[in-house]
Amino acid sequence: MQHATQRLCPPHRSPGIYARGFFVNSRKHVAAITAQVKNPERVSVFIDGAFACGLALDVAVGLRVGQTITVAELAALERREEVHHARERAVALLARRPRSANEITRQLRRHQHDNDVIQLVIDDLTAAGLIDDNAFAAFWVEQRDTFRPRSRLALRQELSQKGLEREVVTEALEGLDEIEAARRVARKQAGRWRALPEAEWRAKLTRYLLRHGYPYDVVGEVVTETWLALKPDDES
Repeated sequence: MQHATQRLCPPHRSPGIYARGFFVNSRKHVAAITAQVKNPERVSVFIDGAFACGLALDVAVGLRVGQTITVAELAALERREEVHHARERAVALLARRPRSANEITRQLRRHQHDNDVIQLVIDDLTAAGLIDDNAFAAFWVEQRDTFRPRSRLALRQELSQKGLEREVVTEALEGLDEIEAARRVARKQAGRWRALPEAEWRAKLTRYLLRHGYPYDVVGEVVTETWLALKPDDES
């Protein structure tokens, strides 16, 4: 006879432990379904008088008191609960900012969700339009260009690190005005070395722009342009 406090629902991602004789009898009865005090969006399920598990309301739909439940049905409930939990976590991440499918996948793996559960969540959120790698790439480039200008190379590296396909990255970068981005970066840095001689000033700004991934031809043009714009202020 099982102790009254024993958990009848299996832990997440471990269905085998109860399939191998976890129940003495293969069929049980749902004794009670009660709302949880701390989270009214969840219910506690009691089977044959013992607490079985907590389920989200969406997962518990269709479960009723007095219902006979089998090991397989309980496993299916637990599976649906894990998918629901992973989906809720993914939606919470997306509420903060758009993310790529790869970012969501990595975050869910960090929380030890199974790969097939993660794929179900990714497919579901993609179908719902909440995950869209093309839209995310466009968003990322626009935000960077507006608030923290980056070179094409730097943006390509960032987007690749987000797990985006090369074709997606290339398309997102098509409209980037790299020279204008370099100008804005140069103008922001130019005043820091205002007191330096021209040669030293040029060398510092050149190195700075090159380190940030701007190509030599862009750097040469922008450095000269920025110096000519800055020089009259120095002479006045």
